[in-house]
Amino acid sequence: MKRIAIVGPIPRDHIVTHTGDLIQKWGCVTHPVIALSVLSGDKMDIVPVCHVRSVDLDNVKDVFKDYKGISLQHLTTRNDQGDIISLKFVDMNNRLERQTGFMDPIVADDFKKLLDCKVFVFIPISDYEVSLEALMFLKKKSDGLIVFDAHGPTTACLFNGERQRKFWIDRDLWLPYIDVLKMNLEEAQASWFKKEYESSDFEVSEEPNREELRAFAEHCLSKGVKCVYITMDSRGCLVYFKRKGKVVEELVPAIKVNNVIDTTGCGDSFAGGIGFGLLQKPNDYIGAAQWGNALGALRTQGKTFAVFKPLEETRKIIQLGYIRGN
Repeated sequence: MKRIAIVGPIPRDHIVTHTGDLIQKWGCVTHPVIALSVLSGDKMDIVPVCHVRSVDLDNVKDVFKDYKGISLQHLTTRNDQGDIISLKFVDMNNRLERQTGFMDPIVADDFKKLLDCKVFVFIPISDYEVSLEALMFLKKKSDGLIVFDAHGPTTACLFNGERQRKFWIDRDLWLPYIDVLKMNLEEAQASWFKKEYESSDFEVSEEPNREELRAFAEHCLSKGVKCVYITMDSRGCLVYFKRKGKVVEELVPAIKVNNVIDTTGCGDSFAGGIGFGLLQKPNDYIGAAQWGNALGALRTQGKTFAVFKPLEETRKIIQLGYIRGN
């Protein structure tokens, strides 16, 4: 049976949606873990790797109890630390964030019994949550594919709990240990920076500069990354990889939805879909993007995990979105 590890925090989330609704739930790792369980049933071993507070452990395990194929041995409380996050959406895609609890970092020791995993999906939400040591250890000891979300290294938690975007200054130390790099447009802009700035340079554009994004992706590919995904909300996902030595750039359109209810966890669900797709076909980067877009679209459709669908139903969503035209 194939094993996939989903690595990152399980924060206690307090969310105010763009429509003013209040939602309290467990976030981040829970989204892709449950999405993959609904997809595969007991046909795959899904392993969440996370540190949580002792007081939260039973409640977190309770979230997963009705789902098949999930191994919970790697939810640990060694340092009794876990994330607590408040999110207030100002529109469908942008939010104000504050963090008042902090998971201790994921390190190499967390993976000593997981070296047979075929895919590792890292979805940190802050820059301290995954150590570079952990990725270096997996590259040396495991043949598993490393999928890494740049949300973590481009997000800092300030002294007052405020969460802010930051430059990924040590990016090139990480890239050789990442197989698949995933990020959104703002995170891409925070990962491709000048060596020096004027005070007028710090404006972030909401419109993608395709020339700059391609230059960034080519840089990542030159450092050993096999594929770069840059998500652009409702526009879809840019995919960069090499085919016969040449860089390929493709835009995979988003799967359209009629009513967006809650976008919390969309990026995490997308990353899980990428991991699922590459678990089936390791070099099919476009196909993996379609799985990612499908799980991300489903995540927007409600406030609970009931939004996720079984394999055949999700496959039909992909067929309607892509094979028959989006």
